[in-house]
Amino acid sequence: MALPPLPLGDASLRERHLLALPAEVEADEVEVLAASRFAAARWDEDPAATERPARRPITAAFGIRAVGAQPAPARVLRLGRLSHLVGPYAVTPQDAVALGLPTGTATAFSVVAPTERGEPPYPGGDRDGLKRAFPRGLPVREEERVVLWLVAAARRFGGAVRIGGTGAVLTPEVDAAIDLTVLTDRWVEPEQALLVVRTVAPRARPSEATAVWEGPMPGSGRHAAAGLPAGISEPGGTGLSATLRERGVQDERERRHLMDEASAFDELMLAAPPLPEGFGVLVDLGVDGVVAVEVSAAETLPPLIAPLPWAQKGVVAYRIHWEPPDVEELERERPSHPHRVARSRALPMVQAIARALLAHVGGEVVDEADFLVDPADL
Repeated sequence: MALPPLPLGDASLRERHLLALPAEVEADEVEVLAASRFAAARWDEDPAATERPARRPITAAFGIRAVGAQPAPARVLRLGRLSHLVGPYAVTPQDAVALGLPTGTATAFSVVAPTERGEPPYPGGDRDGLKRAFPRGLPVREEERVVLWLVAAARRFGGAVRIGGTGAVLTPEVDAAIDLTVLTDRWVEPEQALLVVRTVAPRARPSEATAVWEGPMPGSGRHAAAGLPAGISEPGGTGLSATLRERGVQDERERRHLMDEASAFDELMLAAPPLPEGFGVLVDLGVDGVVAVEVSAAETLPPLIAPLPWAQKGVVAYRIHWEPPDVEELERERPSHPHRVARSRALPMVQAIARALLAHVGGEVVDEADFLVDPADL
């Protein structure tokens, strides 16, 4: 079924954000990414539609390829109460030139969302180009959520985002976000996780603190330094004695008793520290930086993961993060050539670790934007 043309004659179109996509991206794939970020995402009912897509499970286990009938042209994909997409529209090469879109653009969705702007951007990194696109005030609240999703979707699909009003076009690099996370209900001990990572990175090592706290220095906190606020002692001290005095503990015996209790607590924590709530594994890539595997409980879950039965009793996140030699490059919209080369060499290691962990603990894989990743694509 032919798509309707992009309504360039509509004066409001240039005031709306546009999500521009290459030809191979289907509307169902856009729906999956919308459902990955917005719990209420759905196609609005359209009485004029002659075909309706069958609703189906949309997790990585079932794939994210288009299945079944395609939605009718120019339908409404609801994101939230105030925001929705309209499309897809066909985009001709002439349309792309007129709007400043990439030459490979074949379809587009127009975005209906509230205009909500905050303060002008501060100087610094601008990985997504938002400071360039919104020089007078960055989007906030609903518009911010929608714009961030548009940029993430464009990155995933190799598309672009045209910002309404300013006409700025954002073309995020597809390879700019290589971090992955394995979400599962299974916890493994640090030693076992290290063995799993070593199946693909033999030189992996535990991530450990570079210094160990051995308690306060002898005699610290017993005398407050003159001229310092209560609770602050001479260098090396904790100021506990001065703090107790400030709180009305004037009796020397009571003050010493409280200090002895504090010292006993410190000794107990040193002798039997609480069980760790997370741990890490490091893989040194030499000139290409470091890959870190960070394991901890997942505090928030993507909308597609949260309702799954295995996620009801808590989820463990195995985050695989690449840290380049120059971390400032991560926040540049167009990073340097050496950074891109290092990133391309780090990508296979990130994917290999994700495959190994997924095979061992099960679950699902998501990218930096919390979009599901088909294991076959790793």
